[in-house]
Amino acid sequence: MRTAIIGHGAIASYVTTELRRLGTAPALVVARPGRGQVAEAALGIPALTEIEDLPDDIGLVLDCAGHSALAAFGPSLLTRGIDLITVSAGAFADAALADTLAGAATAGGARIQVVAGSIGGLDALAAAGTGGLTRVSYRGRKPPAAWRGSPAADLLDLETLCEPADFFRGTARTAALEYPKNANVAAATALAGVGFDLTEVVLTADPGISRNRHEITADGVFGQFTFHIEGRPLPGAPGSSALAAMSMVQAVVSRNSAIWT
Repeated sequence: MRTAIIGHGAIASYVTTELRRLGTAPALVVARPGRGQVAEAALGIPALTEIEDLPDDIGLVLDCAGHSALAAFGPSLLTRGIDLITVSAGAFADAALADTLAGAATAGGARIQVVAGSIGGLDALAAAGTGGLTRVSYRGRKPPAAWRGSPAADLLDLETLCEPADFFRGTARTAALEYPKNANVAAATALAGVGFDLTEVVLTADPGISRNRHEITADGVFGQFTFHIEGRPLPGAPGSSALAAMSMVQAVVSRNSAIWT
């Protein structure tokens, strides 16, 4: 089965390079109108801008381009019966978009896989959910610079902050909608656990750390667990999580394996 990829940024470039090394590189890149040549140059594979132009032997598309690209291309892909793997967990906080994607997948007999992205422990969280969860919380702790360009900049003086400051407390749905470039992990946690409206989220700017830190705590019939990870960005791309890119590669490798975990 041949694959295509959406996007031509840092994560898409990493995924394409690693899959090429493994012998399963995407055959095509899907780009927005006017961006085809840029995408071809970035990834070294042919580009197209219309889903209708995808060859019939493309059976899987990897979305590495963000929420708006998933909304733009996802429904058409799924209606055609093409499976989709995405890193854009936060897009599912938009209930209307989530319903549209689910409806398109059902109509086309396709499936959407949301990769874990920058976090781990979601397999345990999902398993615990089958027995019953009573509380799931997520805290995203990042250096002040990581929150530039987000609503946090209107709430805090990110340039002079000298101690940790919580600037958001609410649900995963609100976090994902208000901080679309910073709350994919909160959304992935919600999808794996108790949903967008019951997952508690705290977002923190912390001048005492240099890496993004993600923390999940869950209680339920299974017991209690706490998971945290300090992630590094992709080299040369401070806004892109290395683990998010790696999780996409792993998803493709697992899909092509006879035995997987």
